[in-house]
Amino acid sequence: MKRVSTSTAAHRAAEPAGVSSLPVVETFCSLQGEGLHMGRSAFFIRLGGCTVGCSWCDTKHSWPGDSHPRQSIDALVAESETAAREGAAFVVITGGEPLHHDLGPLCTALAHCGLPLHLETSGVDPLSGRFDWITLSPKRHKPPREALLQHCDELKVVVSCGADLVFAEAMARQASALRQGDPKAAPALLLQPAWNDPEGLRLALSHVSRHPAWRLSLQTHKWLAIR
Repeated sequence: MKRVSTSTAAHRAAEPAGVSSLPVVETFCSLQGEGLHMGRSAFFIRLGGCTVGCSWCDTKHSWPGDSHPRQSIDALVAESETAAREGAAFVVITGGEPLHHDLGPLCTALAHCGLPLHLETSGVDPLSGRFDWITLSPKRHKPPREALLQHCDELKVVVSCGADLVFAEAMARQASALRQGDPKAAPALLLQPAWNDPEGLRLALSHVSRHPAWRLSLQTHKWLAIR
């Protein structure tokens, strides 16, 4: 199911009208390491810029958007087409926080590659672009917008303390309420322990074992030492 938004955040005004390039940290082919699509071949586009500021973030080098070179959308499309020929199952747009940027032009251009488009976001900005799958990873200190809770396909909450479990359940209830309680429309619910955090792992395992609506997500790419 495709989802569309033409909203733009105020801080996107710094980007040129009719965006033709974006700050890119890196692009690479690998396996999706976490979430419901774990283990599948994917082409990743990591965009620069993030103001969410999670202390446990493992891509802090992506935060300053203006320190990464801008890459043309045409070039990103060409790389995606090559990835498709080499076996990628889908394209993942991640960050940083990708929704700091207007993703409409990029999604429109990537549609010609024939690969499903996945988004990984914290949900702090309005949704832009058209996606086949939305992974929402909300943060306690900067909760997501309702539109992202309403339209995400998976709700993935990072756990490092008990308050994260309370937050995860609150997000799940809100997502369900926004979908008028239709269980078929509810997102997949995942708890992901913060990396190398024994307490987070203990809490996530305990909660998942006692709450069947939730499942465990692990960062398998780190265990495998791949990107």
